[in-house]
Amino acid sequence: MEPLQRKDIHPDTLFRRKVDGHLLYTPVVVVSAGKTIFVSGLLARNREGTIIGVGDMAAQIRQVGENLRLALEAAGASLNDLVRTCTYVTDIDEFFRHVDVRQEFLGPGMPTSTTIEVRRLSHPDFMVEIEAVAMIDGA
Repeated sequence: MEPLQRKDIHPDTLFRRKVDGHLLYTPVVVVSAGKTIFVSGLLARNREGTIIGVGDMAAQIRQVGENLRLALEAAGASLNDLVRTCTYVTDIDEFFRHVDVRQEFLGPGMPTSTTIEVRRLSHPDFMVEIEAVAMIDGA
């Protein structure tokens, strides 16, 4: 099997979304070969199921990011291997106030990304949910 090859493309013909000087995503990621890892929507729960950061978007982003890191590690991947995320938030303005926290987890991989504001997640105390796709070398 040929090794994973990834190419991030930032066309000059597309707008570059930045918040507080942080480039938020890669508009196009081309991946050849390798293994694909799909991660379901993760919420701000710890291992015991306790909701972390009730009413605190930054704390919830951090917990979801940590859960994403742990999920990827279980599959032999890392945050650097992310190629796609979809983030659901209950308050998009509040979410973008915490780009620095988001960057701790999603910045290294610079995946393609969609962020959607929703009325509610699966429990009223949840404020953010992230699903992801990662690619790793298949060799």
